Amino acid sequence: MNPNDSEQPDNNLLAAWRKIIGDDTRSWVLFEYGTCVLVSGSKGDLSQEATSLLAEWGPAHAGTPSGDFWVDELTDDLGWMVTCHHPDILNYISRDEEDPETGDMMIGLIGRARRDADAAELNIVHVEDRRTAIC
Repeated sequence: MNPNDSEQPDNNLLAAWRKIIGDDTRSWVLFEYGTCVLVSGSKGDLSQEATSLLAEWGPAHAGTPSGDFWVDELTDDLGWMVTCHHPDILNYISRDEEDPETGDMMIGLIGRARRDADAAELNIVHVEDRRTAIC
């Protein structure tokens, strides 16, 4: 799939991910429901690598490590980061989407559901290629 053929995500979402990741050298791939897959040290196709990683590690199965999640509140009132059993698969929930009173459990369930949906459909909406060309 060519990520350029996909509908582009909201610019606010891209700006949030760029701020969250904060590393101008780290490449990442964003999927339709907001799952971000970090791709480090790749010399190959970022889309293919992220899709393979999410297909293997993204599905959530309750009662297994893949169903576990951790919720971290982000600085600057951005919202929350939901992580899982793979350190390079992340979900972001903005304060615009959820009330701060919602609680970590519900925020985590939302992030896990989005990860599971992205792992099932594997639709890429953006590729942030931060690799530098070597001459």
